Amino acid sequence: MALSEIETGRHRRANRSSVSPDILATRTKRMSASAIREILKVASQPGVISLAGGLPAPESFPVKFMPEVFAGALEKYGSSVFQYGPTEGFPPLRETIATYLSDRGVIATSDQVIITTGSQQTLDAIGKVLISPGDKIAVETPTYLGAISAFNPYEPCYIALESDDDGVIPESLEEVLSEHTVKFVYLIPNFQNPSGRTIPSERRTAIAATAMKHNVIVIEDDPYRSLRYEGYHLPTLWSLAPDNVIYAGTLSKVLSPGMRIGFCVAPSLIRQWMVLAKQGIDLHTSSLDQAVASEYISEGYLKRHLPSIVDLYRPRLKAMLTALENNLPEGFSWSRPEGGMFLWLTGPDELDTEKLYPEAVKNKVAYVPGRYFFTCPGVGNNTMRLNFSNVDEESIARGIELLASLMVEER
Repeated sequence: MALSEIETGRHRRANRSSVSPDILATRTKRMSASAIREILKVASQPGVISLAGGLPAPESFPVKFMPEVFAGALEKYGSSVFQYGPTEGFPPLRETIATYLSDRGVIATSDQVIITTGSQQTLDAIGKVLISPGDKIAVETPTYLGAISAFNPYEPCYIALESDDDGVIPESLEEVLSEHTVKFVYLIPNFQNPSGRTIPSERRTAIAATAMKHNVIVIEDDPYRSLRYEGYHLPTLWSLAPDNVIYAGTLSKVLSPGMRIGFCVAPSLIRQWMVLAKQGIDLHTSSLDQAVASEYISEGYLKRHLPSIVDLYRPRLKAMLTALENNLPEGFSWSRPEGGMFLWLTGPDELDTEKLYPEAVKNKVAYVPGRYFFTCPGVGNNTMRLNFSNVDEESIARGIELLASLMVEER
């Protein structure tokens, strides 16, 4: 038999399956490919100005420090960084994160800290141990797509909280918690993904008081807090209601997303079950990456490097705001974040950003249609998320100019 015939036969067998779809668990009906991941495949085409992804800029990575950080970690911890480790996390990193969080008003011992493989694993573990089919979860409008993807397989029902330019409206939260039995509330208080908005101090106080009144758990997802370009840091929800908050964070935005280091602080009962859930997922997060992260923070590298990240992103945000102001007519509005990585744009009701997307890519500019960030079908068709962290100022200006001309023409 010729080689080509053998290869053809292998190809046919590889693409032929006798496995019935009935073998899949019912929860797979709630699972789907990440819309953003699929969009990024298109947005990464050569020549496309991608305002779509949520990627840190490669030049923000502390590459110059890494040889000495790795060397320091190896000298300090030796062969233990190559061994299996505790599910809760590498003990030195848990100590380091406990200290790191104290500046945020999250006062926790190292025993209260769990290290996760990215904050996405935190969300999945929370879903696994807290959500039963049909449980109600209260979320912002819009909300983080990654959280929806993490929670969906556990079959919750979502309740959309009324929100405005300052985030969740406390009166809406009070109304929802009075009328429904809610398993937990999911919020991103600082520079929210996708909207870029930040919940003001007075609303945080009201949200914390409402959570305590109804004895409900709030998940405070806080990946962007360090990326503040103006203004001042606001109190965490955890500092206002520690018994009612699961605080989640990540080093992806200030160290490296590729290292997959997340962390959380949770009430004792929930924390114990999250550890059990993690044991079944991956046993533990990479010991080597945790050791490097501990060295990077504890020896002051993060404190030294963070200002350069802020200085890199601040003019990019300004460039995007300026370009929008210069190119979009009346009828369009957008958020004006003081930090983070995203900006939220709302167009006239007749604008359909998903329908416009293929034409935008054809014209070499990409974004994320806003409807993917809503839990209610048919909402947000005239919105989009724009990322400024991974594009230089000149490209941002050109990308917004292209996008504006397309949206005005579509209108």
